[in-house]
Amino acid sequence: MAGRIHRMRAASFVVLTMAVAVPSQAEAQSAGLGAAGELVDQDTLRVCADPSNMPFSDRSGEGFEDRLAKMVAAGTGRSSVAYTWFPSIMGFVRNTLGANRCDVIMGYAQGDELVQNTNAYYRSSYVLIYKKDGDLSGVETLTDRKLSDKRIGVVEGTPPTAHMAVAKLMRKAKVYPLMVDTRALPSMAELMIQDMLAGVIDAAVAWGPMAGYYARKSGAELAIVPLTKEKGGQRMTYRITMGVRPSDQHWKRTLNAFISDNQAEINRLLLDYGVPLLDEHDVSITQ
Repeated sequence: MAGRIHRMRAASFVVLTMAVAVPSQAEAQSAGLGAAGELVDQDTLRVCADPSNMPFSDRSGEGFEDRLAKMVAAGTGRSSVAYTWFPSIMGFVRNTLGANRCDVIMGYAQGDELVQNTNAYYRSSYVLIYKKDGDLSGVETLTDRKLSDKRIGVVEGTPPTAHMAVAKLMRKAKVYPLMVDTRALPSMAELMIQDMLAGVIDAAVAWGPMAGYYARKSGAELAIVPLTKEKGGQRMTYRITMGVRPSDQHWKRTLNAFISDNQAEINRLLLDYGVPLLDEHDVSITQ
């Protein structure tokens, strides 16, 4: 997943360079930051985020990560939330968390080495989207013969493209750009759904949280099918965590405790945004 499984925080894990400037413990204490040399503000939840990346984060505060940040602040004794805004492009981690301008990235794919991951607070997958009342009803995999003559929208460089290539679906596919400035252009998931409803494409493949949100926003009757039955190739399912600095061990434990204590409420928040949630057995979580 990942252009950051952020623009997809999930579209294709990009290798970024992180340069961390570490102040001395005395400087940290004089700034009112964390104990044991950790660079974490104790009064304000300092969040690293994209300013225009719905449904994740937005300057308007409408993203589910924005709402989650308020929950985390309250649950960890912070009095407020402050943002360092930076677009989801090369250098995001280096210029935010790595520069000590903020203390947490609210959504980050587990396993990326640029950050230290907390425990996962949700698990989702790439999904196939099509009209419920169309001739693709019942399709659950990209190898289904019903898709063989269909034009399918997909974002370049994302894991589904490899599966689509094996299924010989890329020849007719409409490929959408991975890295876009959503301050000026719509999300590619939103654009794919618009194109599908206009008849430009027959189906679309997108990262689940984006697909679920924009499908619900469209008001159309759309099937959102998690692609959990694909064989071989790149994985389609990802655990999403919060990202912190490698040095901030106490902060990671604090966030892990928050996640454990509030998992049911976190699930309800994500479901409110149409996020397709999966348990460890790929069974959909609906409440």
